[in-house]
Amino acid sequence: MQRIYNEVTAAKNHFALVEAHPDGLGGVFVKAGFQTSAGKTYFTKILFAGYPHGMPQVHVTTPALGTTPHRYTDGHLCYLHPSMWNPGRHDLTFVLGRVAKWLNKYEVWRVRGAWPGAEIKH
Repeated sequence: MQRIYNEVTAAKNHFALVEAHPDGLGGVFVKAGFQTSAGKTYFTKILFAGYPHGMPQVHVTTPALGTTPHRYTDGHLCYLHPSMWNPGRHDLTFVLGRVAKWLNKYEVWRVRGAWPGAEIKH
């Protein structure tokens, strides 16, 4: 739990809107806001079940995305192939950077109909 709070403090140095909130079960979740290069604003909720050994799950809460590529069946984003998660190297700032990249790729996908960049099937 303390690691997450420390990472929220560090992430605020790189991202304008990052807030930690108690989840009511003795844990914490993070809300973060993003603005893409296309000027669209997105809000996310980041869940930390199994953290740091398991990668956080990120859900876009606003606006609703509908059916999109690179999301799991429960709606959380595939911002990194799970086999690439490294709890010794990766932290909340890393996750937020990957989410920002995902959101910008999503904007390109909406316009072009093709997801930009490399993809790893899983």
